[in-house]
Amino acid sequence: MKPYKSFLADVLEDYIAYRYSLGFTNKGLRSTLRHFDTFIKEENADWNSFTPLFFLGFREALTQGPSSVNLILSAVRGFFNYLIRRELYDVNPLADLPARRENYFIPYVFSRSQAEELLNFSQAIIRKNNKYFLHDLALHTAMVLLVRCGLRISEPLRLHSRHYRREEKTLYIEKTKFHKDRLIPVPEAVAIAINNYIELRSRFIADNQVPFLLVNSNHGPLSSNHMYPLFAQAVKELDLWEPKKTIGRTTFGAPTPHSLRHSFAVNTLKSIRERGKSPQQALPILSAYMGHRKYRYTALYLKVLEAGARRALVDFTVARRREKV
Repeated sequence: MKPYKSFLADVLEDYIAYRYSLGFTNKGLRSTLRHFDTFIKEENADWNSFTPLFFLGFREALTQGPSSVNLILSAVRGFFNYLIRRELYDVNPLADLPARRENYFIPYVFSRSQAEELLNFSQAIIRKNNKYFLHDLALHTAMVLLVRCGLRISEPLRLHSRHYRREEKTLYIEKTKFHKDRLIPVPEAVAIAINNYIELRSRFIADNQVPFLLVNSNHGPLSSNHMYPLFAQAVKELDLWEPKKTIGRTTFGAPTPHSLRHSFAVNTLKSIRERGKSPQQALPILSAYMGHRKYRYTALYLKVLEAGARRALVDFTVARRREKV
């Protein structure tokens, strides 16, 4: 843990300790505030330096993307609010500092057929020898959960055997991104995949020997380091890879494992619309199923209802840019 080096080092540490005492995890806050600490040190700043002009210079010195810059400014703004509460400062100098304009982000979305191709691929490459069979089958089962249930990549990897209720066909997702627990029903195809995996797993290890549901070749828990190579291999060999593009104010994301979560949401809403129902009315249920902290996060998927529309939008944006040139 690298210490802060500016004259505010002790106060920054006090702020982090204060937030921790309130129950915040402070994940990433220390490294985020380090940008501010470094700038203070480089500028040889003191208490009298903190003018709006100083922070305009700080904002311009940050080389990260707009969203990261805004996150850093927000962290520093919170720090000065803390100083005001402690009566170490009178007015927040970042109160009126405008944020950088963020790009509109369009995630990569796999169509339903492309998602099925990924599942077929992960199943086809399962090695049949005793050393790797259970490991590869666990990876495939994790992929099934990502594709068919829209889980975050960490969620299937942290499942314990007790989290799956076979009779109810439900999964208990514990301690998620926002420290929320949720109980979700799984589709019949997912239940079959999990049941088959558990049956084969019992031939290799006893149920009470390892708490984790999905295990690697050493009978330890799977990790994201196991999942990412599989995903990268699949999108490459299936010719689904597209690099991240920023065109004007719009960023088109590259395919990542988290794209499967986006794809689940978009394709679910699309299926609802195809049945003649209202995707808008389904949002509260979908939001709860996916464990979103705020309902508006789920509503964003209404803007990207079809995987094919993304490709058309990329082509349209490029064409418009060429016309202006």
